[in-house]
Amino acid sequence: MNGIYLDYQSSKPVDPRVVEAMLPYFREKFGNPSSLHLEGDQATEVLENCREDIARFIHADKDEIIFTSGATESNNLALIGFALRNRNKGNHIVISEIEHISVHNIAKFLEKSGFEVSRIPVDQYGRISLQKLHDRITEKTILVSIGYASNEIGTIQLVSEIGKLCREKGIAFHSDAVAAEGLLPVDVTKDNLDLLTLSSNDIYGPKGLGILYVKEGTKLNTLMIGGGQERGLRSGTENIPAIVGMRKTVEIMQKEMDIEVKRFTQYRDELIRGVLETIPKCHLNGHPQHRLPNNAHFRFDGIEGESLLLSLKDKGISVSTGSACTSKTLEPSHTLIALGLLHEEAHGSLQLTCGRFSQPKDVEKVMEVLPGVVERLRKLSPIYR
Repeated sequence: MNGIYLDYQSSKPVDPRVVEAMLPYFREKFGNPSSLHLEGDQATEVLENCREDIARFIHADKDEIIFTSGATESNNLALIGFALRNRNKGNHIVISEIEHISVHNIAKFLEKSGFEVSRIPVDQYGRISLQKLHDRITEKTILVSIGYASNEIGTIQLVSEIGKLCREKGIAFHSDAVAAEGLLPVDVTKDNLDLLTLSSNDIYGPKGLGILYVKEGTKLNTLMIGGGQERGLRSGTENIPAIVGMRKTVEIMQKEMDIEVKRFTQYRDELIRGVLETIPKCHLNGHPQHRLPNNAHFRFDGIEGESLLLSLKDKGISVSTGSACTSKTLEPSHTLIALGLLHEEAHGSLQLTCGRFSQPKDVEKVMEVLPGVVERLRKLSPIYR
């Protein structure tokens, strides 16, 4: 990569080892698993072996893994598919105020379709209260969807406790774990999960492949009508090269995750300490301890995050102001507003996320450049005092 890249939460490069594993499946091993000839049989064997290996990564059974086109499709299948299939049991769904924008928009769609959706507020660090979740559950509640961790501010939720509460109430529990996969150990059994969303690219695999874990016995309506692939839940020819790529990412992750997380945590803590000690009137967003090991998210009084982003871009440093999925809107982050921040405070945010190919020099460069950039922008700001 040219320059310094600290926006791993929005997109990750495909690991060269993953690319190498995928290449034969574009030309030499191109069979369709639905075909009945030799090439089809070989593709089916590869598909099921990959399914088993990926299932093992989250402590699931292989028959509980559904391949999709990405995390957004997995979230749609989980929430809409479950809601439509189980409408006779109730029409109430619970999410948090800081869910990924895909979940928020799915919730709006369900409300227009006759469902009721409750949104749980979070504390100043972005965590939901188990008591507030308990208070919002009614006799009509059929599904709770809470993200494993915030893809924006990095706060980690009490997933296993939330799952335990849902299990006691007889309510299905879904979690979008895209922000956490590869950074936190995900165990669908210990976490009491019925539905779980994962993404290939978020663990250095190819884009265009998602996973939906569907616990045995959990019933969904299909949203993709066709030839009946993926247990009839997601029709369409399986993307074998991408699936092989994700299996390779899982293999690498199982060997290297502990070492990577230790290194990411060091970079994160150096950034947080350096920024807070060097730059006046700046604040850390998200939980100070219970946060993703690669996430440092700040806000700066008196300046806008977009100005910071563009100024750092001119210095060869790639960062973000928050979720890439909402970057094209001028509205402040719904996550930061949910923390209780004013609009002008939310606009002054900056997100730094490190990853597999980050180096110590990247942190050093940011700390060399960022204080001067902030000082210059504040001198130009009509609102900074």
